[in-house]
Amino acid sequence: MNLPNKLTVLRVIMIPFFVFFYLTGKVYIADVLFIVASLTDMLDGKIARKYNLVTNFGKFMDPLADKLLVAAALICFVEVDRIPAWIVLVIISREFIISGFRLVAAEGGKVIAAGYWGKIKTAVTMVTIIFMIPNFGGIFLDASWIYPLEQILAYASLILTIISLIDYLVKNKEVLGGEM
Repeated sequence: MNLPNKLTVLRVIMIPFFVFFYLTGKVYIADVLFIVASLTDMLDGKIARKYNLVTNFGKFMDPLADKLLVAAALICFVEVDRIPAWIVLVIISREFIISGFRLVAAEGGKVIAAGYWGKIKTAVTMVTIIFMIPNFGGIFLDASWIYPLEQILAYASLILTIISLIDYLVKNKEVLGGEM
């Protein structure tokens, strides 16, 4: 169990704590946990590549940990009526589609790395979640600009989710025998 894998496991362990603190109204603790978990995502990959510590466990668990973290936050937002369920459904569905696609590719001996659009989608989604967790709308004296900004970020995540899915499928259509 090397350092990048430990960071990935730490990220997974942080998820229930994030959910607990968010749903019990301790949003600043939840936000800190989400930020730390997001940073471990960036850090574990950099360490693994820099020191040649890439493992099969890491290849499997790192993207899974990311998906679990983002899905947990988005589902929490639905629970407290902060984001429409259909947006969360589209975002989570994309993750299932990509994961299934990667499994098919792996069976064929092909490893598919994250693409440019996927990385942008992940970054924007993480920023969106970090921004939405505290629910700033109730804190500032004049917070009328907060809700529209949250909506813009949420829809940007949605649009990037769809773009990255299409880009991923088109660039890797040979995985399904070119049947696209």
